[in-house]
Amino acid sequence: MMTNTNATNFRKNLYSLLEQTVKFNEPVNISTKDGNAILISEEDYRGMVETLNLSTIPTMKEKIADGLNTPVEQCISEDEVEW
Repeated sequence: MMTNTNATNFRKNLYSLLEQTVKFNEPVNISTKDGNAILISEEDYRGMVETLNLSTIPTMKEKIADGLNTPVEQCISEDEVEW
């Protein structure tokens, strides 16, 4: 869900809209006469950037799909993962 507001109401409700965005990861669409802007949490922003970065790696999409389709029984335990 996304909250929609105009710049005037955004300014009036700045703190509560920021808090809502940060606590609940709910984006805010702020409309102005010149166009719209979207406010998102830092967590959502970092997630989008990481997704974009991963999507630029050749074959990453296939590796992720393979991982999602691998039965849990065929996975190694977390203790065996080398970070």
